[in-house]
Amino acid sequence: MEYIDYYNILGLNKNATADDIKKAYRKLARQHHPDLNPNNPEAVKRFQQINEANEVLSDPEKKKKYDQYGKDWKNAEQYEQARKQQQSSGSAGGNPFGNGGNPFGEGGGSYYSGGGDEGDFSDFFSSMFGNRGGGGRQTKFKGQDFRATVQVNLSETYKTHQQTFSVNGKNIRITVAAGIENGQEIKIAGHGAPGVNGGPNGDLYITFEIHNDTAFTRKGNDLYKTVTLSLYKAVLGGEEIIDTLSGKVKLTIAPETQNGAKIRLKGKGFPVYKKEGEFGDLYITYQVQIPTKLSEKEKELFEQLSKLR
Repeated sequence: MEYIDYYNILGLNKNATADDIKKAYRKLARQHHPDLNPNNPEAVKRFQQINEANEVLSDPEKKKKYDQYGKDWKNAEQYEQARKQQQSSGSAGGNPFGNGGNPFGEGGGSYYSGGGDEGDFSDFFSSMFGNRGGGGRQTKFKGQDFRATVQVNLSETYKTHQQTFSVNGKNIRITVAAGIENGQEIKIAGHGAPGVNGGPNGDLYITFEIHNDTAFTRKGNDLYKTVTLSLYKAVLGGEEIIDTLSGKVKLTIAPETQNGAKIRLKGKGFPVYKKEGEFGDLYITYQVQIPTKLSEKEKELFEQLSKLR
């Protein structure tokens, strides 16, 4: 009669706590559930072993008997009665049990049933959990979670909008909140795979992949942009009209603006995720453009300027 180590089946040792047993069972049962592993007979066998191990080790009384009697734990009471009978009869060395010293009969206490509809699994499992087709207690499992990646443009995420995409052949329409970031993940509860044995559906996790289709660089809620100024406007000052994500803005260029000078436009950055009316800032860097292909007259004027300096 082969000894089956329930602790080993759950990946535990005999010092495992009730909480350890519960966690190990939940993890392994879901991993090997037949409905999550279709057409996999090994998963069915493994799942049944895991359930039987849990049914014994999660029950303090059954666990105590298993720890003491091993494979014969189910017949512990018969064993105790036989042992007491032996003691009361005063037998010292004989075998009062018969059957080669086994008080349970030839098949007693074995993990394997040796036949029947359950194949290699004991009728103990059948009585507790029933066949897969129905009957007995069924363990509920949450359905498998789905994951998807949605690609959007940066300009689209400036405003809250709706977007439809397909997951496993099913169209799903979601609201994409303004200010969502590249790589950000959201959860849509109940849109995963159906639950097992009446358990809840899994969830859908969506990761956003944002492509920059603008002239801005985004860092958090702030935007950055380089604006080119002519040499003359940088020296003399003036006005420059630029595009922002919220529309055109007129900038006042101070005289003698230096190359690389920076200004901040407060509230002209990116919207803060799920905070209505809050925005980051827009940072402008000026790049002064040096004129090329000067005419002879222009060169002459620059020479005059250089002499004045």
